[in-house]
Amino acid sequence: MNRPDGEIDPPFDQPGHHRVSAKAADLIREWHDVPKRATETAAGAGQVVTYLGKSLIVPPEVHSVTDMSHLLGEAVLAEVQEGERVLDMGTGSGVNAILAASNGAYVSAVDINPHAVDVARQNAERSGLADRIEVHRSDLFDDVEGQFDVIVYNPPFRWFTRYNVFDAIKSDENYRAVRSFFRNSRRYLTRSGRMLIFLGNAGDAECLRQLAEEGSFRTETAAQEGLVKDGLRDDYFAFRLTPV
Repeated sequence: MNRPDGEIDPPFDQPGHHRVSAKAADLIREWHDVPKRATETAAGAGQVVTYLGKSLIVPPEVHSVTDMSHLLGEAVLAEVQEGERVLDMGTGSGVNAILAASNGAYVSAVDINPHAVDVARQNAERSGLADRIEVHRSDLFDDVEGQFDVIVYNPPFRWFTRYNVFDAIKSDENYRAVRSFFRNSRRYLTRSGRMLIFLGNAGDAECLRQLAEEGSFRTETAAQEGLVKDGLRDDYFAFRLTPV
């Protein structure tokens, strides 16, 4: 069902989705809109941040580095081995591609957002790892070739309608992109391949677990951390998925 303003409701009727209360849904919408408003007023600006020892340019049109981003970044550092091939899906600023390359991996970093592609290339150069990181534009696997030992994915958390390519940072109507990812990911993994996926309860972790099970992946929690924001507990997870 769509609300009068065109906002889509949480997909409660679909298997694997937990019920989000009206209060929680309103808070999630507010959290969603705050960075969107900031992007609209500050487009073109950028800032340099230090994250897990790496210096990055992060413009507002690109997914920000948050207080919970380290869960996925640390999982990447713990998982990726020298000489492995890594696909960083939805690379954003390129941070996880850089972390993987710093472990000696060869990385293909892709994003649908052209601003992300540009800044990920800049950050790869800044890091001194551009010889190990190839960055190009792709909508999920549309322009991806080959197989990978590790696929890293920080998907959009929220079920809202995507209004433009920049809104794809956090919006994924009815989790269409996440569903497509799981339908196609297995063919891009080597026989020993595995995936690292980051998700928060502002999205639907149970839906992800169900999609993983349907795709014959075993799901482990590599890291978890929570916080209370506006009276609502928000848990964040780095999941490690392996084919079974």
